[in-house]
Amino acid sequence: MEKKPDMKINIKRFIKLIDFKVLPKHLIVLVLGLSLISTIAGLVVPWFTKNLVDVMTVSKLDLTTIFILIGAFIIQAAAGGFSTYYLAYLGEKVVSNLRKRLWNKTLLLPVSYFDQNRSGETISRINNDTAVIKDLISVQLVSIFTGIISLFGSLAILFYLDWSMTLVMLTSVPIIFLVMRPIGRKMYSISKNLQGEMAHFTSLMTQVVSEIRLVKAYVAEPVEKKHGEKRIDHLFKVSLKEAKLTAILQPLMSFVMMFMLVVIIGYGGYRVATGALSAGDLVAFILYLFQIIMPLTMLTRFMTSVQKAMGATERINHILENEQEEMDVKEKRVDPSLPIYFDHVKFSYSENDWVIDDVSFTIQPGKVTALVGPSGSGKTTIFSLLERFYPIAEGEIRLGDTPLSEFGLREWRSCISYVSQESPLLAGTIRENICYAMEREVTDEELNRAAKLAYADEFIQELPNGFDTEVGERGIMLSGGQRQRIAIARAILHDPKILMLDEATSALDSTSEKVVQDALQNLMKGRTTVVIAHRLSTVVDADQILVLEKGKLTGVGTHEELLNNHSLYQKLVKQQFKWEKSL
Repeated sequence: MEKKPDMKINIKRFIKLIDFKVLPKHLIVLVLGLSLISTIAGLVVPWFTKNLVDVMTVSKLDLTTIFILIGAFIIQAAAGGFSTYYLAYLGEKVVSNLRKRLWNKTLLLPVSYFDQNRSGETISRINNDTAVIKDLISVQLVSIFTGIISLFGSLAILFYLDWSMTLVMLTSVPIIFLVMRPIGRKMYSISKNLQGEMAHFTSLMTQVVSEIRLVKAYVAEPVEKKHGEKRIDHLFKVSLKEAKLTAILQPLMSFVMMFMLVVIIGYGGYRVATGALSAGDLVAFILYLFQIIMPLTMLTRFMTSVQKAMGATERINHILENEQEEMDVKEKRVDPSLPIYFDHVKFSYSENDWVIDDVSFTIQPGKVTALVGPSGSGKTTIFSLLERFYPIAEGEIRLGDTPLSEFGLREWRSCISYVSQESPLLAGTIRENICYAMEREVTDEELNRAAKLAYADEFIQELPNGFDTEVGERGIMLSGGQRQRIAIARAILHDPKILMLDEATSALDSTSEKVVQDALQNLMKGRTTVVIAHRLSTVVDADQILVLEKGKLTGVGTHEELLNNHSLYQKLVKQQFKWEKSL
């Protein structure tokens, strides 16, 4: 059975989420003041309409009353217009601040979060859920504030005009609240499900569109069509549930209001006929009745929006309450001239399934360390642990005598450059990709030098726009070799002290491989380098080779040493030699 939401807790979390302290106080006061003026002007209109009707019945036109009425209309319109604009500004400001918090939080979430949560769902939280909260603030929140003032102001005047008719009218209020309470709870549940379905659909769209070439290459359009339509149908069904509630609520409210209006007009007509009430009083009473109906209608919409916002708040807090990476600068300074020690390191992505199992080795500064082993042996995980993407379960990784945890993450990662097989590029120009994450202005001379050392200058010069050529989404408009060289140029520009290479030439043809290999040699000079080795040439040239097998380190040494005494290494070299010979 689904647990009923605790409204008090949710409202507290919502208020904390909005963080009203960051909003300009003078603007909040201005909006409330303008809304109050508009409401008071609205309350004045029925009263002077009453006087106007009573005067007209005795055939005497009062210009003062007409001018007051016109003035009240103008003040109400002007104050209402300005308050609406500034209210919208506050709503946009709130959602802007909230989106910034979510975006900044997303950037600081650990890699493990993205392993477990789809990127499309996170995007949906930032876009769709914040829009729900914006609607509550910019459309509903101050409207309900002015509505309450109008409601109580109108009630006070109505009791003054005729207390018995007012009591008759108020009999409908308990009915309204009895109807709204269960519907509001149901709306919370439906809204939560609706936002969840929207997140799933956004996730699916993001995944399919970003991998559209894979979809088309495998003629998977019918499969993705089926998946997409299934999600859309789920979204449709949940939306229909919300529509059903709205379809019940709105006519019911309209019925109650119309019934109340008919009763008041009938009862009021009787009292006018008996002389207990003037015609002007009845007109004023009906106008004030509308000023009560409007706030009650707004209250219905407000409660619906609150329930939706509570669901959105819960999902947004799922991101904000996640543990984030600690990027603060620490006292310890990174000295890349020291060796890196893995000391009895154990790590698993899930409990009791060790991906790295009691591994110990040393990475010497300025030397090349190669990682070899079958697929799934833990080579890429070693890289992730060096980058501190995941916390280790047991053991310790140190730089010299200092555990890596004592260095600031930003400072540690800024010493490392990682060139992978995929060489990820962002949509934009070649210049933007080479200069990615540089916090200072990069000169043309530095850019040209990095491109030249990466052997990327020749193909860049042949492009129509040179460094300002667009590379397309994920660099799709460039060849694999060109993407690799741009990634190497980026690493050269950053001048890392520690270099990690997921053998960047393994997926290239022989011509591109030679150029990229030369570029890598330029990059590796004088740097501590760790390589996931796929090619025999890399293994032979390495100063040290680590052989991994099912998460365990089974061999350490040079190529010759391991070739003489390590059976798995002999097998890997033999397979690689046969493969290279066949090319």
